[in-house]
Amino acid sequence: MAQLIKLRDYISRYEMNPYHYPTQFIRLKRENWQKLIDMWEQENMEQWKAEQEEKESKEERFRWNPFSQKKTKVEGPIFFKRNLPETKDQLRKYFLNQLYPFQLKWATSTLTQVSYTDKRYYYDNQLKFFLQHFPDIYFIMYYPIFSIKNAPIDTDIIMISPFEIEIISLIREDSNATIIVDDDRTWTVDYKDMTKKMISPVISLKRTEQIVNSILKKYDLSFSIRKTVISQDAHLLYSTEPYNVTLIGANDFDEWYKQKRSLSGSLKALQLKAMEALLEHCLSTSVRRPEWENDDDNEIPLIVEE
Repeated sequence: MAQLIKLRDYISRYEMNPYHYPTQFIRLKRENWQKLIDMWEQENMEQWKAEQEEKESKEERFRWNPFSQKKTKVEGPIFFKRNLPETKDQLRKYFLNQLYPFQLKWATSTLTQVSYTDKRYYYDNQLKFFLQHFPDIYFIMYYPIFSIKNAPIDTDIIMISPFEIEIISLIREDSNATIIVDDDRTWTVDYKDMTKKMISPVISLKRTEQIVNSILKKYDLSFSIRKTVISQDAHLLYSTEPYNVTLIGANDFDEWYKQKRSLSGSLKALQLKAMEALLEHCLSTSVRRPEWENDDDNEIPLIVEE
């Protein structure tokens, strides 16, 4: 599960201690997953025992007492109610959904400060996709706002892996649309019954790249930067790709997705330094946390419904 290190201009724990929280998140995630697996296996055993007892109970109902010629008295049916999903794949999805609010908590507060969070992010399927489908060695900056010369600048999604920084622009169009890559200024979205113009995402990608490059250069950090436009559902039509920009349309998305998921390894020192440098120049808006609010960095709410 990728780590959400920055969300818009909300204060993040990662900016308070960029070398502590990435490894702590990985450790907590593994520990809590193991706890959940243990609970799941225990519940499976209890269910199996209940099913065996129910089976024996049913057999008793049809067993005759040779002395009284009557059925023996048996207990009523045994009911077992599951609290956790039945399959391991379902359990994994359950775990990721329980972990998601915890990630938002770390990306919107510290032990002493908290940001007023737009509740829509708790239901943002796009954000969930990035966090729940990629390894935890990826750092996600979700539309961060940088402070450059005291001016706020909105940017695209930034994904930091141990080996490169990928700046991503997402196009949200359905499968009925074809996106025609015209030039660096405007593109055309073609539907069956209409067309419309859209601002080329290359513009914001270049702006984000310039900001990232300038920050890395300031700290003498050399990191490969990739710019990518992604349309998961719509098709991209072009003769040549824009310079130094990768276009991922509906036909290419699965391959891009598999390639990202297949990355394995560990966090790298350069990756952590790049994260620290970028977070240092992000805008953060927060207020002091109320004194009565308790916070626990280790508390992942793996809630089991009763």
